[in-house]
Amino acid sequence: MAQIIDGKAIAADIRQELQTDVAEVEKALGRPPGLNLLLVGEDPASQVYVRNKAKDCAEVGIASVVQRLPATTSQAEVLALISQWNADDSVDGILVQLPLPKHIDEHRVLEAIDPRKDADGFHPMNAGKLMIGLEGFVPCTPAGVVEMLRRSKIDTQGKHIVVVGRSNIVGKPLAILLAQKHAMGNATVTICHTGTPDIAVHTRMADIVVAAVGRPDTITADHVRDGAVVVDVGMNRVDLPDGKSKLVGDVSYAEVAAKASHITPVPGGVGPMTRAMLLVNTVEAARRRVRELQGAQQPS
Repeated sequence: MAQIIDGKAIAADIRQELQTDVAEVEKALGRPPGLNLLLVGEDPASQVYVRNKAKDCAEVGIASVVQRLPATTSQAEVLALISQWNADDSVDGILVQLPLPKHIDEHRVLEAIDPRKDADGFHPMNAGKLMIGLEGFVPCTPAGVVEMLRRSKIDTQGKHIVVVGRSNIVGKPLAILLAQKHAMGNATVTICHTGTPDIAVHTRMADIVVAAVGRPDTITADHVRDGAVVVDVGMNRVDLPDGKSKLVGDVSYAEVAAKASHITPVPGGVGPMTRAMLLVNTVEAARRRVRELQGAQQPS
């Protein structure tokens, strides 16, 4: 039976560590790091996500502002608010909760965020920096997966990792991270997706399988070899016969856990890590602000 990778416990450790970092930033700036969150519309899941993110901020000492706007808000109004936050020196990180209402261009909104305040790591400039290995902000879920593997002492060096899913939020950036030449990279990475004829041909050869497609039971026992590490990024709400529902991942958990060496549960796996890395990005943005100010004070 696989060892469970407890993302909830790892995220709690990260939040505890961040409290010291937040105190150092507050001493240097005269204020705590600041994260502003924008929620447009009444999507129930988004309401929960934003509420939990604000709660996480309060735990570590980050000052958070949650701006809720009705679904009828225009794109121009959203862009104007982001422009205001970009110019506000008390705001270190900006997060726009997705999805946005259909009449608002998601790409336009994300591109409007100052890349230095891009706490979600979705801005094209940060995506480009990730691609060529420069310092920037990494999307929270891929960063969380890598940090989870690191803290669980799961080596990626020279391993074959198959990422199932090619989204801009998870699949692509995670594959880039794992392939890069650094301590938690150096892997041979294969990306599978809906155009892959037989995903199992690839996943059965993998040392580590990451499932990130948003579809229950995508990865079954037939998809993994004995002793593989399985990371489940999926978050799917499924209906039960009694009329209730439950949250499941992309992996058929029980049967895959019987073969894997390590596995992440849903819930309690990657989800808490994603939230923790949002805090990490926000604190790092504030740290960079400190360095900018200190550099400006240096005599020329």
